[in-house]
Amino acid sequence: MTVDPVATDSSPGPGSPVAACTFAVVAGGGTAGHVLPALAVGRALVERGHPAEAIHYVGSRRGIEARLVPAAGFELTLLPGRGIERRLSRANLEAVPGLAVAVGRSLGLVARRRPAVVLSVGGYAGLPAALAAVLLRVPLVVAESNAVPGAANRVAGRFAAAAAVAFEGTPLPRAVVTGNPVRPEVLAVDRSSAGRRAARDALGLPPGRSVVAVFGGSLGALRINEATLDLARSWATRQDVTVYHVVGRRDWPEMSSRAAALELDPGLYRPVEYEERMPTLYAAADLAVCRAGATSVAELAVVGLPAVLVPLPGAPGDHQTANARWLAQAGAALSLRDSECTPVRLAGELDALLADQDRLAAMGRRAKQVGRPRAADEVAALVEEHARK
Repeated sequence: MTVDPVATDSSPGPGSPVAACTFAVVAGGGTAGHVLPALAVGRALVERGHPAEAIHYVGSRRGIEARLVPAAGFELTLLPGRGIERRLSRANLEAVPGLAVAVGRSLGLVARRRPAVVLSVGGYAGLPAALAAVLLRVPLVVAESNAVPGAANRVAGRFAAAAAVAFEGTPLPRAVVTGNPVRPEVLAVDRSSAGRRAARDALGLPPGRSVVAVFGGSLGALRINEATLDLARSWATRQDVTVYHVVGRRDWPEMSSRAAALELDPGLYRPVEYEERMPTLYAAADLAVCRAGATSVAELAVVGLPAVLVPLPGAPGDHQTANARWLAQAGAALSLRDSECTPVRLAGELDALLADQDRLAAMGRRAKQVGRPRAADEVAALVEEHARK
């Protein structure tokens, strides 16, 4: 069920049985990088014996959580407003009233539900709920997915009982390294020979070819998209590789039109707007090309998929470069600056990797070694540890 507090405040009253049994409020979102780990923790709490109805999510009306959280079977409250930019701007001034309303709504929700604990995963909606927890003296735990904490978790972390972090050295008080929670569907990926064949059949990919998976998030990554399309054009006569290109919604109209004009062999180049079956793509691929968001990096590691990472330039705190560095230093990935992601450079890196199957296999093993498949359960245990008894 989705609850929009702008339209109605259906949080339970103080005497209601729902209020009495709410164990955790999980707050934050905006992007899949926030929402997917939050859902993984919710599922881990359910596996540890907490009913799904005892876990309540708080997100943003503008975020992807409006679709993903109800689909996962959890209740959701959506807050109004938008995030604050890291500079003085007119947009920030316009955002202040919405933020004030969000804090007020969060105070009302936490007061009514009286959870045993609040978990903030960062993002716009995480901060109002975290502040409500502090003001109402509800134990607060933050979960930070990136190597460099976001603004919301840097503020909330000062008051948190503990901070679950994905990377050693993440600068948050009372940090506990748990890894970044990964959804069960990704943990179940089978990259054995039989698993890869089944995944390639499911995606309709031709047999006997190496598979390069390219993706840049739900909206897409223009630099990666343009380099990949030009790469596919230069590989037009190849019959030993398939490029499975998840373009993203923002760039799809232009990229699909350009791809159609090239009339490339669909066995070589397979563009799609969006891919709901990412675990299947992880199983099918020999190699990935993608940004270095925290969720992508964590998922690549736990499934053991080698990658060429192209960190997003200008990301807050340059956190994607730090994320990529972690996987590259483990020997599980290569990292290219955005300006280096040209068709020629990308072709050279991919050719070298695809020609050396022993190196690819070693990168996959190193990825698995640093992956944290139990991260969701470890964060759930930390939440339980600090909850009111």
